[in-house]
Amino acid sequence: MTGSVDLAARVRAGDRRALARAITLVESTRPDHRGDAEKLVAAVLPDTGRAVRVGISGPPGAGKSTFIEAFGLFLLDRGRTPAVLAVDPSSPVSGGSILGDKTRMESLARDERAFIRPSPSGGTLGGVARRTREAALVCEAAGFDTLLIETVGVGQSETAVAEMVDLFMLLLPPAGGDELQGIKKGIVELADLVVINKDDGDLAPAAGRTAAEYAAALHMLRPASAAWHPPVLRVSALQRRGMDKVWSAIEAHRAALGVAGLAAKRAGQARAVLWREIEEEVRGRLARQAPLADLLETMEIEISQGVTSPAQAARRIVDSLAKAGS
Repeated sequence: MTGSVDLAARVRAGDRRALARAITLVESTRPDHRGDAEKLVAAVLPDTGRAVRVGISGPPGAGKSTFIEAFGLFLLDRGRTPAVLAVDPSSPVSGGSILGDKTRMESLARDERAFIRPSPSGGTLGGVARRTREAALVCEAAGFDTLLIETVGVGQSETAVAEMVDLFMLLLPPAGGDELQGIKKGIVELADLVVINKDDGDLAPAAGRTAAEYAAALHMLRPASAAWHPPVLRVSALQRRGMDKVWSAIEAHRAALGVAGLAAKRAGQARAVLWREIEEEVRGRLARQAPLADLLETMEIEISQGVTSPAQAARRIVDSLAKAGS
């Protein structure tokens, strides 16, 4: 306990090395690290909750890294301190991170006021590291007032990130026709803000058309909140143009939610995390305890053979889990 409390104190004091160690600890999958990680998060929790949390997703080619760097530099110019948690695709063989965001955001990475942490997804659902939320809390405790959480942009990662941020931004390249149809409706429905990047050079006319098409599409969707209708903005991350409009939209969104609305949103997200943690803990126990693992394997066989229904099998497993814990 003392070690976790000491590490938490160093994080709050702004020690970058301690911050990196703390994030490594909360991201660790080693069972013997989980207890220390939980104590660390509990120690820093009172110093969290004041940062602006923004999720950023988009398809390959949207220019997410270029945008995040341009936006991060804009925030620095405004006196804010951004932290970027960029969840990289993991190698299915080694589990290691394929991309390195510090090499993709060189200017931002060189500024000591900012913090960039690439995190391998580890094969978790949707490509979002399971402990990204805890890493975000640690960054808040370290004093960073704006969190930018980038997703891989595939699978269910958008949903996972949307459930841990105040505003979910969908970043898109200029497109149209079949390309426009290729963006899943569910992802668009999650967006609090749609940003069309690459509004420059020969792509500017296409960016204008794409923005108009998405604005029309959003008007046909029911907004997630009656207080906010997602706007569509055009920017050029390459020219670092339009970052002020994005920040103004983020501030307007927070004003529309209000203090009570933002608190209610975060409380709902925390409850959702609780249930995901329960599910992960149950899965872990089933895998770690031999009798339960054997029963699970038996149930899977019986289900595949049509001998037992999934509902019956689930009830037997839960009953056995309860008896094992009593």
